[in-house]
Amino acid sequence: MKHQKMLYTYVGIDSHKDTHTAVFLDCFYDKLGEVSFNNLPSEFGKFLSQAEKLKSCDTMLLFGLEDISVYGRTLAIFLKENGMTVKHVNAMLVARERKNQNIVQKTDSIDAECAAKILLSKLNELPSFDTQDKYWALRTLVSRRNFIVKNNMCLKNSLHTLLTQHYPNYRNFFKVLDCKTSLTFFMHYPSPSTLKDTTLEELTAFLREPSQGKVGIARAREILSSLEDTTADTREHQEIRNMAVRSVIRQIEFTLLELQRVEASMATFLEKFNCTLTSMRGIDVVTASQMLSCIGDIRKFKTPAKLARYSGIAPVTYASGKKDFQFSNQRGNRELHSLFFNLAVRVSSTVGITNKALNPFFYRYYRRKLSEGKTKRQALKCVERRLVNIIWTMLMHNEEYINPAMYDVPKEDEK
Repeated sequence: MKHQKMLYTYVGIDSHKDTHTAVFLDCFYDKLGEVSFNNLPSEFGKFLSQAEKLKSCDTMLLFGLEDISVYGRTLAIFLKENGMTVKHVNAMLVARERKNQNIVQKTDSIDAECAAKILLSKLNELPSFDTQDKYWALRTLVSRRNFIVKNNMCLKNSLHTLLTQHYPNYRNFFKVLDCKTSLTFFMHYPSPSTLKDTTLEELTAFLREPSQGKVGIARAREILSSLEDTTADTREHQEIRNMAVRSVIRQIEFTLLELQRVEASMATFLEKFNCTLTSMRGIDVVTASQMLSCIGDIRKFKTPAKLARYSGIAPVTYASGKKDFQFSNQRGNRELHSLFFNLAVRVSSTVGITNKALNPFFYRYYRRKLSEGKTKRQALKCVERRLVNIIWTMLMHNEEYINPAMYDVPKEDEK
């Protein structure tokens, strides 16, 4: 009887935007051939025909792709639809294999061959490719939202740089730079010189419309009085700086509108998952979408402990002889780890003027861990681990979270 590894011809593929490179190995690591082809669906059938000719006799083709989410996804789907077995070869493993062989150069051919060697050596360890179209589409929305948020932050920093030269103390009357009232004000009055002939009554009436009556004469008086601390911008070419302020504001307004559209699409698409994560107080549509896009199909994780290790929350053990140490895991999915950390902070804290505990169960649990001598970071790590158990159960069994009743926390209990 043949060994399992003798049943396949191993094809490592290094995928790129324009072309793919495939290297064929037999079970003895001997190179059988190499094929380069364009990243076009019309070329995939021809590649598969060439692959059938290059494989060893009485073997099946086994493909390993370094990228299955961007440039290599279309090829991976094509191969799977044609009855081929496709596995994901992590790029880190390919880089490590290249380093272990002491190869100085880096080419598509070398990377493809390293992918094939990893495919052969870790045949039963590598994950099989799963299209997971719903999760992939959700990930697209999440990535798009993340890009818009980062872009908006850059725009706000740019606007801040411009405004600090015109209104050095603008934060005294507009704490949130990208709210509707502040953007409308700075669009109409980009510099103090544009406020020169504006009366208190006119400015009050102007502010009331975008703020829906929440901002009135007190804010208008504060703005006009603050002009005494600024330098009147009557220098030459001031209109160019005013134009720059208005240009940045128009971009911010567009990104905010686009952000609303993406989040609306995210909320609609999230309904297809029949997800119960939003039943927990502290998890909104955006957080639930980010978690689902990072976790994928929860059935991949047989136990909550596996999900904890994947997210980098479970500790790493270093043991040798009688010595046994545990350290914080710096690997894992860092985005998912950040989501669990932020959620742990929210459910362990108080909100509102009345100082209500958002989640009394986790609030008391966090305080108990602090009383046991743990640091704040260690106590939050314990909260994260409990959250992993709850999130795993909610996703695996499609159960809703029952939120405990909120209550006011006395000031002395927070100390």
